[in-house]
Amino acid sequence: MAERNRPRGRAPRRGSNPLTLAGRTLACTVSIAVLGASGFTWYEYRSLDDGMVKSGALDEARRHAPPHLDKSVNLLLIGLDSRKDMDGNDLPKQFVEDELHAGSSEIGGYNTNAMIVLHIPANGGKVSALSIPRDDYVQTVGADGKMHKIKEAYGIAKEAAEAKLAGKGLSKAVLERQSREAGRSATIQTVQSFLDIPIDHFAEVNLMGFYDIAKAVEPIQVCLNHPVDDPIVSRTATHEGGGTGLKLPAGISSLDAAQALSFVRQRHHLTNGDLDRTHRQQAFISSVEYRLKQQGILNDFGQMQKLFDVVKKDVVIDNEWNILDFAQQAPNLTGGNVEFNTLPITGFKTVGGQEVNTVNPDLIKKIVRQIFNHEPAPAAPATPADPGTEAAASPTPTPAPTATPSPSAAPKAVVDVNAAAGAGAAVTESKALAELGYQAGRIGDAPARTRATTVSYGSGAKADAQQLAARYGVIATPATGVAAGHIVVTLAATRTPSATASAPAGGAAPADPSTDPAAGLPMQGPAVKAGGIPCVD
Repeated sequence: MAERNRPRGRAPRRGSNPLTLAGRTLACTVSIAVLGASGFTWYEYRSLDDGMVKSGALDEARRHAPPHLDKSVNLLLIGLDSRKDMDGNDLPKQFVEDELHAGSSEIGGYNTNAMIVLHIPANGGKVSALSIPRDDYVQTVGADGKMHKIKEAYGIAKEAAEAKLAGKGLSKAVLERQSREAGRSATIQTVQSFLDIPIDHFAEVNLMGFYDIAKAVEPIQVCLNHPVDDPIVSRTATHEGGGTGLKLPAGISSLDAAQALSFVRQRHHLTNGDLDRTHRQQAFISSVEYRLKQQGILNDFGQMQKLFDVVKKDVVIDNEWNILDFAQQAPNLTGGNVEFNTLPITGFKTVGGQEVNTVNPDLIKKIVRQIFNHEPAPAAPATPADPGTEAAASPTPTPAPTATPSPSAAPKAVVDVNAAAGAGAAVTESKALAELGYQAGRIGDAPARTRATTVSYGSGAKADAQQLAARYGVIATPATGVAAGHIVVTLAATRTPSATASAPAGGAAPADPSTDPAAGLPMQGPAVKAGGIPCVD
């Protein structure tokens, strides 16, 4: 399905607009947090929602999404690097060249220079946000299926769709909107594949949207660990130009909209280049949500309506996003209960004359599973007492009502459950898995001395088994003795079925709920924690 209501913009470009990154992110966060503020009447909600641009790009992505293991919600924030509006028209020259110092409106591009996944847990706990470095070299899905920088999936798919539609006599605006849908779908599918998680909702914001939102909430306070001076270098025949003109001291500074764009756009004169810029974007989002809360905007319908009038112009959301669903999550999103981390890279290499980030896909998936609580934290590097011993699960808090995840690819495998604690434990676990979409199979006992939970599978059930294994923090193994299309789960004697069934995503919950799930993981730089004005480089 194509977008509805007010479509717009386009443009290909090499990837120098990080501000789009923060832009989409901010727009999304604002969209969720602002609209989710408690106490809105249906009429008020409808007046805010009216006119939002909706997209059906998730439809195809859901058909290929990994299954959900719980009722958490994954929201993808997309920052599109485009100097065109939603109808494919150039953004105003004065805005692009004079206000942003971003070169000609004719340059533009369709790189997704910002991709942040917000994970809203089923139990209403801490919201985890993961930034994906834009130059990560990954296998794309829904584009041409080849290895590219992850930011390029959108543009590649859009260009291919545009070529197919070119001879159908469509207007410029319709062609732009329909081909962008292909770009969004490819981005979502690539992220799902790279992180091995389903995406339930998404929001996309363009360059103008970021500026408009920053303008609506300025001045915005940010904090730098060191002074910065990023002089503008003009574009010439031999030099691509660059620089934002930003000059700020160390410590806290108050920025107007143009300075805010420079703050998140800067990529030169930074120790870690793009990676430092990612932290800038995270810090900026934190500062904006902090300002919204401090100024009481989240509790003022009139002010929120003005803000959403801005958001509506430049933000695209999926067509199943019911913002009222997020009302009960507003305190988590705006109460300092969000932590940003940046997924790690392993190094750099040159491909086709361009520098890319090298990554370890298996490590990335493991990190995502742990941070999103899909597997227990790794054991301390002490000598194990017994390789087969499994710690008992901690008591699980009662889940709070949360937003509803949108449908993703349902598991097809039949799951047989055996439990060392007896058939009663197996029945409890089987029911819990059925609620997650798995087909209930045989129930049985396992030997009382079974000390390790295992997941084995027959032919055709590998993908479902791997997802299920993440629930228990183990590795799925193929077994010739398991029927085709079946998975056999054997629960250790120390595994508590009730905890397994209701834990945020399976596995043993941390004993201390305040424990940082990213602690000890090889993240790209320190975490940025919301709830104030974090200092960054």
